Parts: sequence; C-alpha cells; structure tokens
Amino acid sequence: MPQGKKMTTSRKHHLKSLMLKIAANWIEQETKDLAVAKKAHLDETCAKPNLTGDQAALIDVCKKLSTLIDKVDEDRYDAMMKVEKANKEIKDLKIKVVDLAGVKKPPLKRVRLTADTMLKALLGARNSVNMDLRSNLKQVKKEAKEEAADAGDWRKNVEDKADRKKMFETA
Repeated sequence: MPQGKKMTTSRKHHLKSLMLKIAANWIEQETKDLAVAKKAHLDETCAKPNLTGDQAALIDVCKKLSTLIDKVDEDRYDAMMKVEKANKEIKDLKIKVVDLAGVKKPPLKRVRLTADTMLKALLGARNSVNMDLRSNLKQVKKEAKEEAADAGDWRKNVEDKADRKKMFETA
C-alpha cells in the first residue's frame, strides 16, 4: 500500500472480521485436536479392565485399581505441597523486594486551614470553639521611651562614645 493513502474504515472492519473468523477456526480445530489426543492417550494408558470372570478376579481388579488410586493420590498431594512451598517462597521474595526497594512516601500537599476550620471539621458545626487566641490576650500600652527626652543633650552622648573609643584603642 502506498504511504500517502490510508485504509478506509470499511476495509479495516472487513479485514478485522476475516482475521477473527480465521482465529476462531484455528481455536476450534485446536480444541478438536486436543480432544482426539486426550482420547488416544487415555485409550493407550488406561485400557478397559476385563470384567468377565468370577468374583475373585473382580476383587483382584478392584484391589489393583485401589492401589493405583492411592499412588495417584500421593503424587497429587506431593505436587500440591511443592506448589504451596513455591508460592510461599514467591511471597517471601516479594516481601524482600518491597523491603529492599523501600516504600516511597507521596509528596505532601499544602493544606491551608485555620485552626477554626480544622476544629469545625473535626467537631462538626454544632460545637463552635473559637481558636482566635489573640482576642484572649491582654492589651498592653507601650510606654514612651526615655531616650526621646535625652535627645536634646547630644554632648553627653558624644562623651560616652568617646570613652568607648578609648577602651578599644587601649586594648
């Protein structure tokens, strides 16, 4: 198909249905082949017992079948235990992989809630608790600084600073 042209949708659907029909035929043929192979295997390995004869022969056949059933049951149990052991090992290895890789913590999202909204969310709208702590504080008036009064006598400040300068020079 040239690169410039695209396939129409009806053509795509037609090809898709053809592929599905072919696949369905293959699956059907495969199931028939499996059934034939199973029947052939059963006929080969499990021949029909000869049930003609006296009672002693039938009892003997039943004993043989019973021993075969016991053997198959033991094999089934052994296989089941192997599978359980393998599953346990797989589970332990998965736990080790998680332990080695560590658990990644998701990044935290910034939530902007005030204390009042958190309390309302936790306690409900009925219990209204006010968390405005500033309203409970005492009002304190600031006192005027004494330095403002001393600002007029600047000579005193200069003399104090001169004494400090002498301290640093002598050291």
